[in-house]
This record gives sequence, C-alpha cells and structure tokens, in this order.
Amino acid sequence: MNHKNLDVWKKSISLIKKVYLLTKSLPDSEKFGLTNQMKRAAVSISSNIAEGAARESDKEFIQFLYYSLGSSAELETQLIITQELGFLAIPNDVNEELQITMRKILGLIRYLKSKKK
Repeated sequence: MNHKNLDVWKKSISLIKKVYLLTKSLPDSEKFGLTNQMKRAAVSISSNIAEGAARESDKEFIQFLYYSLGSSAELETQLIITQELGFLAIPNDVNEELQITMRKILGLIRYLKSKKK
C-alpha cells in the first residue's frame, strides 16, 4: 500500500504544516521545549503511517497506526499545555485537523482489522 495515496497520511501532512506555523508564535524560551516536542509529535504521526504502510502485513501496519495515534494524543496534550500556560490560543482549525486525523487513523485501524475476519 502506498502511503501517499492514503487520505489519513495526506491529512497528517496538512496537520504538520499547521503545527509548524503555530509553533512560530511560541516564545523563544520554548524553542527546545514545547516547540520541539510539538513538531516531533506532528511529524511522528505521518512518519508512522508511512512506515506502517510499507510493512508486509496488516498486523504490522495496525501497530504503526497505533503509534501514530499515540503521537496524536501527545500532540493534543501539548496543544492543551500551550493554551493552559497562556502561550497562545489554539486555533479551531488546528484542533479540528487533529481530531479528523485521529478519527481517520482509527477508521483505518478498524478497516484493516475487519479484513482479517
């Protein structure tokens, strides 16, 4: 399966762009803190989708999709922390993009699991 053809991968790339733009607004003091962590989590989402799609079995792909889901939860937490610390208000489109990405990951997991039955 080519990851570049997956809607979930495309959505995760769009999310990365939004996160990178958003982190430009964080204070310089967070360059090696939240800024770095948020970028890494966002990149990890699409990277794990791509790596899983390149694997030979659906079982392995599902495992990498779960890693991707974990990175999504990390990013969600970091966005909440950023807002709670008063660094910036998280735009609705970023939260929405993240929620859509998470739903698409879960949908792909369900689809791959249903193929086994």
